[in-house]
Amino acid sequence: QVQLVESGGGLVQAGGSLRLSCAASGSIFGVNSMGWYRQAPGRQRDLVAGITSTGSTNYASSVKGRFTISRDNTNNTVYLQMNSLKPEDTAVYYCNADLVIRGYYYNTNRGFWGQGTLVTVSA
Repeated sequence: QVQLVESGGGLVQAGGSLRLSCAASGSIFGVNSMGWYRQAPGRQRDLVAGITSTGSTNYASSVKGRFTISRDNTNNTVYLQMNSLKPEDTAVYYCNADLVIRGYYYNTNRGFWGQGTLVTVSA
């Protein structure tokens, strides 16, 4: 079974930091792009940060300079270091990964979502 397991969410004061982790496991041949999305109540799910297989990154304008995405290809894990957190960052954060899944004859590209982890930033 292929799955993404997230950890690191919690309650933090404004100005504080959190580090989210997301590990992909299963019959994985390769990991392409990985990213973090967030969804606040009543709002759509938006991209926070993404990272390609070659290490190129992109960020939502609201988190540039505060958040850093990175990946550990050995362990198929993506991280989101969140600094200088603001109350507006409060949301459920979802990990996403474009994976190459091993097949008997062929491999298949598929997208996967983590279960979500709640980040709450108090004023």
